[in-house]
Amino acid sequence: MITLNHYLALSAILFCVGIYGIFTRRNAIGILMSIELMFNAANINFIAFSKFITPTLLTGQVFAVFVITIAAAEATVALAIVILIYRHHKEINVDKINIMKW
Repeated sequence: MITLNHYLALSAILFCVGIYGIFTRRNAIGILMSIELMFNAANINFIAFSKFITPTLLTGQVFAVFVITIAAAEATVALAIVILIYRHHKEINVDKINIMKW
């Protein structure tokens, strides 16, 4: 029997892997993938709590759909920014890009 603790442990592991990916990656695409992994960990939490606390309501699923929509918009904007930076600098290493500074 899979309990709420199993879902929360899976979500915590995915979230920690996402945080590790953000702090260790130097490539902008890898950082974006780590952020998406963290969003998916939050979605698992929403759906698990919805299933175990109020199984008749779909609040967790509705929040997960909103998170997926926000993640898609974030990925679209971020990839457009990364492509523009690559066109000008010929690299997407976040350590060497400082065009956002004054």
